[in-house]
Amino acid sequence: MSYPGTLILIMAIAVLAPLIAYAVGRWVPVPVAVFEILLGVLVGPEVLGWTHRDQVIDVLSHLGLSMLIFLAGYEIEFAAVRGDTLRRAVGAWLVTLALALGFAFALTGGTADKSFVIGTALTSTALGAVLPILRDTQALRGRFGTVVMAFGAVGEFGPIIAMAVLLSGRSAGRSAVVLLVFAAITAAAVVWALRPRPPWFSTVIAKTLHTSGQFAVRFVMLLLACMLGLSSAFGLDSLLGAFAAGLLTRLVLVGAAPEHSTDVLARIEAMGFGFLVPVFFTVTGIEFDLSALLHGGRPLLLLPVFLLLFLLLRGTPAYLLAPRDLSRRDRVPLALYCATCLPLVVAITTIGVDDGSLGTSEAAALVGAAILSVLIFPLVALRLRAGGGMSAQRSAEVSESW
Repeated sequence: MSYPGTLILIMAIAVLAPLIAYAVGRWVPVPVAVFEILLGVLVGPEVLGWTHRDQVIDVLSHLGLSMLIFLAGYEIEFAAVRGDTLRRAVGAWLVTLALALGFAFALTGGTADKSFVIGTALTSTALGAVLPILRDTQALRGRFGTVVMAFGAVGEFGPIIAMAVLLSGRSAGRSAVVLLVFAAITAAAVVWALRPRPPWFSTVIAKTLHTSGQFAVRFVMLLLACMLGLSSAFGLDSLLGAFAAGLLTRLVLVGAAPEHSTDVLARIEAMGFGFLVPVFFTVTGIEFDLSALLHGGRPLLLLPVFLLLFLLLRGTPAYLLAPRDLSRRDRVPLALYCATCLPLVVAITTIGVDDGSLGTSEAAALVGAAILSVLIFPLVALRLRAGGGMSAQRSAEVSESW
């Protein structure tokens, strides 16, 4: 199918996926991204064969990935998760990284590049999939929500840093130096973002917010482009630049125009989740190596292994290193939420396949396990917390609304 036809089909999937998610959500809460991937598999060359890779679609897919990571960076409020909770979250993630790399080397027979891809993927957390549940259960502003936010934030930020060091193709020492220089420039940008903006800045944001000017949205896109360009200039993965741009955008908007920051973010989310991000997830499904799983063998065996590793390697350290004031009843749900992953697993495996360090069959097993994690772990965590104090009626309302 030609580029226009493929784009039309992808956007039809983008419309159909939330409808399916809404209908299924009455019984089981499922993120829209799962259906975008599954529908992409359906129309892709592995099943119906209606779509094939196209250069224009690939560019849009990469932009969608950058926007997804940008929005993940914007979601994180480090000011709310600092202190002992953040230190414990970092400690739990570092333990996970060490264990994950060890298991990955064992699974791959010591192949370094493939082990780095698999090991990094096993450390991620899908904070974007967890936050809606916390909001709907009114737990986001409580102690449990703060802890999940801290552990989830590190579960998104940590793998991106690990990718910059482990997947860059440089030596560890040189990668660390390049990363430190990038971090220093980003820190300088943070200092700039924290400075009070001149009065005209917020005035222009307010006056163009509902016009064709859209100054704030254009400024944010310029900031994203600059950080992507900076990461490219340093030979780092673009995801690091996108994530840093999200952090900077929150600081600039909240500091310069707090009364309009929500409206500006809504416009950026509409651009991302309404167009670019669905393209990325659908293309992921189109390129999904379904035949490797259906024909059995090692990839099919790896799927449940990866799912178990997500829970054991990411969930167990979170359970053991959770803050002392977190009740034992909340530690298991914390572990389950931390083990929930998908977007970064898709991103990391995409990078691994593109640079030839990961086969499509292993990527399919990892992505398949990640899909199962968002289908199983949040629901179990929700039920456990409901059984421990939330009413059954409220639990059902949350499941339907997610």
